[in-house]
Amino acid sequence: MPMNYSLVIEPFDVWGFDYMGPFSKSNGYTHILVAFDYVTKWVEAMPTSSADHNTSIRMLKEVIFPRFGVPRYVMTDGGSHFIHGALHKTLAKYDVNHRIAYPYHPQSSGQVELSNREIKLTSRQPMQSHGLVQLMSILHEY
Repeated sequence: MPMNYSLVIEPFDVWGFDYMGPFSKSNGYTHILVAFDYVTKWVEAMPTSSADHNTSIRMLKEVIFPRFGVPRYVMTDGGSHFIHGALHKTLAKYDVNHRIAYPYHPQSSGQVELSNREIKLTSRQPMQSHGLVQLMSILHEY
């Protein structure tokens, strides 16, 4: 009889990261790093002046780790801001598995992309008039 294995995933064990933008500059910011928990669907966001590995590391150390604990997995696309060596070292230091979604396998990053699309649709009017400040308010209501 074949053995069945099941992987138990707890809330905040698996996060997806993705950048939104660039947007028109607002308070010096042009991008938003969105972090999405795959289990609870909780969204965290951090405005930034650029989409880079330093912002990804800051999100982990200043938001995710202290508020939700160290996750088991972080899922990202293959963007240079996510495959940088410093981010890999940070994830390895905390024993976090990094999973990269590839362009021809959209299911792997679909939840994050879906939340980004919903956020953009919700924020269409405010983004035209008030920029990232309004978008951050919308994210907290999301």
